[in-house]
Amino acid sequence: MSVRDKPCSQDQRLESVFGSPVGALYAQAVGPDAPPALARALELRSFLALAEEQLVRIRDRVHATTAPDRDLNTLSSDALRMDASWMEAALSARNGYLSALENLLQVMPPPPAPAPAIRTTQQTFSTTPPPPAPSHTGLVPARRS
Repeated sequence: MSVRDKPCSQDQRLESVFGSPVGALYAQAVGPDAPPALARALELRSFLALAEEQLVRIRDRVHATTAPDRDLNTLSSDALRMDASWMEAALSARNGYLSALENLLQVMPPPPAPAPAIRTTQQTFSTTPPPPAPSHTGLVPARRS
């Protein structure tokens, strides 16, 4: 399964910030007009999805190991110590990715505002010439007395 298809705790946040579903965001990120912040956010999202998947695996393994119906003779403190160590590393990675993603989203420039609608008027041209101007030839100006 591709990391793009793995669920992540921050998918809704990314969808609300960038205005598209995560799958569409991955498609937009490879386009020529993709904002750099989108590519970085999706990279962090991919790392975060993997860290969260690791946490789930470790949690499920600890739950299975310590299940009430499990034979107590199969418990191993060494195995549980190792799982605790792995859990600590996975939690640390997840917290780091969450922090980095949050910082990126906070300093990211706002999306460009939609351009206001511009009203244009088309000039109309008439095919008939304007009426001739009145001619004043031959008139003598009146004298004032």
